[in-house]
Amino acid sequence: MNTVAATKNIVVIGLGMTGLSVVKHLVKKADGATIRVIDTRTNPPGAEQLPANVALHAGGWNMEWLLTADQIVASPGVALATPELRAASEQGIEIVGDIELFARDVSKPVIGITGSNGKSTVTSLVGEMAKADGVNVGVGGNIGFAALDMLANDHDLYVLELSSFQLETTSSLDMVAAVFLNLSEDHMDRYDGMEDYRQAKLRIFEQTQLAVWNHDDLQTKAQTSVKAISFGFAEGDYTLTRRDGEEWLTANGEQVMAVSEIALVGRHNVANCLAAMALADAAGISRNAQRAAMREYTGLPHRCQQVIKHDGVLWVNDSKATNPASTLAALDGLQLAGKLHLLVGGDGKGAEFSSLKPVLDKLDVALYCYGRDGHAFTALVAEPIVVETMQQAMDIAAETSKEGDMVLLSPACASFDQFPNFMVRGDTFAGYAREITARHSEESISG
Repeated sequence: MNTVAATKNIVVIGLGMTGLSVVKHLVKKADGATIRVIDTRTNPPGAEQLPANVALHAGGWNMEWLLTADQIVASPGVALATPELRAASEQGIEIVGDIELFARDVSKPVIGITGSNGKSTVTSLVGEMAKADGVNVGVGGNIGFAALDMLANDHDLYVLELSSFQLETTSSLDMVAAVFLNLSEDHMDRYDGMEDYRQAKLRIFEQTQLAVWNHDDLQTKAQTSVKAISFGFAEGDYTLTRRDGEEWLTANGEQVMAVSEIALVGRHNVANCLAAMALADAAGISRNAQRAAMREYTGLPHRCQQVIKHDGVLWVNDSKATNPASTLAALDGLQLAGKLHLLVGGDGKGAEFSSLKPVLDKLDVALYCYGRDGHAFTALVAEPIVVETMQQAMDIAAETSKEGDMVLLSPACASFDQFPNFMVRGDTFAGYAREITARHSEESISG
C-alpha cells in the first residue's frame, strides 16, 4: 500500500535540509495530495526552494492546518510532546518522520546505528567498509545526506545514523542489522529522565532482524525476541583477545587484525570498530574490505581532529563533543608532556557535568568556560577561566600555552547559543587557530 499516495492532506513541520527532502519526496509520490509546511521560525531556511504549489506558514503554528491533516510529517527537532502535536495526535492524526517515509519506500537492505556517542563514526566506518567491498552504498540519516534524498540513487545498501528524535516517529524500518552503541546523559531538556531517553533509543531493535548491543553498557541490551549479539572489550561475540603481547579485534573467535593497525585514535574507537565489524558481517561485507577500511579511515571532521601544531602547541578540534560522555571519550587515556587547555561550554541541554571532574583531576589542565552554560563547569577545577566566547578563550590559550601543551575544543555542549551547529563551531575554531598562530609567528619575526 502506498500510504503517501492514499493521503490527501499532508502537513510538514519544519524546513531545512530534512524538511525540504520530505517536501520533494511527497511532491513526487503523493499525486493529488495537498502539501503544506509549518515552520515556527520567521525566516525558515530553504523557504525559497519550496514549489509554488506548497503553501508555507512561518513564524508560528497553524492549528487549522494541523487538525485537518490526514498525515503530519514532523521534523526530528520537534518533540511529540509539543502541545500542538499532542493535540493532533489526540485527534487520531498520524504523525511520522522522514525516516518512516524512507522505511515505507526503501527496497534494499538497511543498517541502522544509534547511541549517545560514536554513531557518526560507526556509520561512516561501515560506509567505508562497504565502499571498499565495491558496494554502491548510501550513508546518511542524521549525518550527511537526508535519507529520502538517497532513495533517488537506488543504492544497494543504506547505512543510517538514527537519533532518538528520529526513532520516536519511526516504526516500520526492516533493517538487516541495528546497533545501540552506548547510553549517556544527553537531551535531558527533551526527555523525562534517562529511562525515557533510553526507551526512545531501544525502538531501533523493534525494527531489525539482528540487534547488536554493547556488553560494556548493559543499558543497550536488546529487550526484544529478535536475534541479538554483542560487542565488548572483555566479553561479547565481537571482542578483544591477545596474541604475541598485542590486542586483536576478534569476531566470533576469529582474530581479525591487531588493534595497533586501526587508523582511528582513542580507546572508544576500538569499541566502534568492533560494532562496525558486527554490522558489516550482517550485511555480507567481506573481511578484507573491513580490514582495509579500519586501516585507512582516520575519522570525521570535528572529532579529535588535529588542526595545527605551532611552536610545539597542538590545537585539536573536537567540536562534535556535544555532551559530557563524548568529552570524556576524548580525554580518556590522554597523555601530554605539558598542560591541557580545555575549552568547554555552550548549550548544555540540561546535562550535568560532574562526571568530568575525576578525569580532570588527573590532568594538568587549564579549563576555559564560555557560552551560555559555561558557568556549569566552574566547580570542576580550582581556578576556572571564565569568558564569554570561544574566541576569547582561544586568545588566552594562545598567550599562555607552551611547547608540549594542547589546546582542545571539546565543549560537552551543543553549539546553538553562539553557532548554528557544531560544524560551524569547529570550522570557526580551526580557522581562528590558524589565524592567531600565524599572527604570533609574525609578531615573533617582527620582534
